[in-house]
Order: sequence, then structure tokens, then C-alpha cells
Amino acid sequence: MRLAPVDPESKIMSLVRMQERTNEWKAVQERVVFTNGCFDILHVGHVTLLDTARREGNRLIVGINSDDSVRRLKGPSRPVVDERSRARVLAALEAVDAVVVFDEPTPLELMLALRPDVIVKGGDYQADSIVGAAEVRSWGGRVKIVSFVPGFSTTEIIARAAVPEEG
Repeated sequence: MRLAPVDPESKIMSLVRMQERTNEWKAVQERVVFTNGCFDILHVGHVTLLDTARREGNRLIVGINSDDSVRRLKGPSRPVVDERSRARVLAALEAVDAVVVFDEPTPLELMLALRPDVIVKGGDYQADSIVGAAEVRSWGGRVKIVSFVPGFSTTEIIARAAVPEEG
């Protein structure tokens, strides 16, 4: 018998609720993995990152930048998809156990509050330049970098979509 899928809305949590869930998971020795990003237009590169991240532990938390945070990072035309919709799409993925939105420029405060066992980031980062890497290592955690899927970035997809078709 197949189990009913988890309601994606139940996976979208406030920081306080996310801390409670993380503590519950850690109390039963589950390894908590954290990744973050804008996840503006979900694509195969994102899915690859999330699937790989999930294999690094028992639970995967995804921190997503709020709309205001995305605008500060990417400019006034972003995000293309609002934070609530981005959170809902991510929460619907089987690999993702929880989604939390953050408004700060970096996820450092979120990571300090959750104390994940592993941080996973995409291939455009060096381990020593990842926000929170030193802190996670200080409590015995580790950092994993996942190679990019060539040709898939939100910026590239937006640029391709903006080019008029010839013919």
C-alpha cells in the first residue's frame, strides 16, 4: 500500500517551528542537511542539487531568500516567482523535508539557529567562501559542493526566454 504524500504546506515553516522540528530530528539521531538559495525558476540544476543534498543525510532543510532579499541580491526585476510560490514548489519535492524563508542577505543567522550537520551548495562556490561553513565545521559538521548541471541557471533561462525567436 502506498502512503499518501505529505501536504507540501506542512513543510513550509517559520524559523521557530523549524528549530523545533530540527531539534526533534536531531533527538533521534537524524542527520540534518541544509541548503539555500533563491530558487526563482526551478530547473534541473536545482533538482540535482536538492536530490544530492538529500542523500547527504536523513532530513533536508531548504532556506529560500524572501522576495525582498532576492531583489537586493538580483535586482528589481527579480524574483520572477514570489516567495510563497517558490516555497510551495520546493516543499512539493520528495527530497525536501522542510522549507523556511529568510529575509537577511545571507542564511548565516538561520544556520546558527538550526545547526545543520551538513551544508550543501552548488558548484559556483569554494568551500571556504560558503557562508556558515566555518560555523558548521566548528560543531563537527561538514560542507559538500555539488557540481553544476551545465546550461542550467535561472539567469541563463531568463536570458534565453527574453531572446525573440528567429524565423
